[in-house]
Amino acid sequence: MGKKAVGIDVGGTGIKAAVVDTNKGELVSDRVRVETPEGGEPEAIANTCKELLTQLGVSHKNYPVGICFPAVVKHGYTQSAANVSKRWIGLNADELFDKTLDRHTHVINDADAAGLAEIKFGAGKGSHGLTIMTTLGTGIGTALFYNGVLIPNAELGHLEIEGVDYETKAAYSAMEREDLSFEVWAQRLQKYYSTLERLLVPDLFIVGGGISKNHEKFLPLLDLKTKIVPATTKNSAGIIGAAALAYASIED
Repeated sequence: MGKKAVGIDVGGTGIKAAVVDTNKGELVSDRVRVETPEGGEPEAIANTCKELLTQLGVSHKNYPVGICFPAVVKHGYTQSAANVSKRWIGLNADELFDKTLDRHTHVINDADAAGLAEIKFGAGKGSHGLTIMTTLGTGIGTALFYNGVLIPNAELGHLEIEGVDYETKAAYSAMEREDLSFEVWAQRLQKYYSTLERLLVPDLFIVGGGISKNHEKFLPLLDLKTKIVPATTKNSAGIIGAAALAYASIED
């Protein structure tokens, strides 16, 4: 079987999954996707994940399953809920998925999973010191790594700058919503990354999210002391990171 695991990426609108070679950080199956059940209730999402395993043909219980989720995750419990039911708050998500999927699972914050993929297999591989992974999308997801080790649940997308939660100004969704040019959006990103730089003095920024494929249109406009690079694992980052963590958890 090799070092294979299933990664599942739960989002507010869609849930996608694939089998991952956790040695190489590569998908070894087609990626399957279904719509997130309306309301995002725990049982409905867990059952949808079970259906995805059936679609993937993964009946072997030796395949661990990693699930990245839009919430702060602490010791297997989801402590918040973004674009899903508030019933997730305080829920033992590890236990729910273990029972529903009838196998070992491991739940991780979605930004942490994407960051883990970049650290192990992407732009952050071999990095030293403090690396900050940022995912620019509906909001701003962040993940911190020190010498390659994850510091979980960093909610730095919610930094207050100029009196507001600045992800409402600097996330990619703000650019779309306000029809901003890359030049104007980059001015907001400059404020955001400069603030992170001043507070944490990182060694590397990695920028992910769908917009990172157009990195040449905005990253060169930023003036930072810290090296800033685009992510390389793209839309599969959450799947790869969740699978890698799930496999590592059964080896511990």
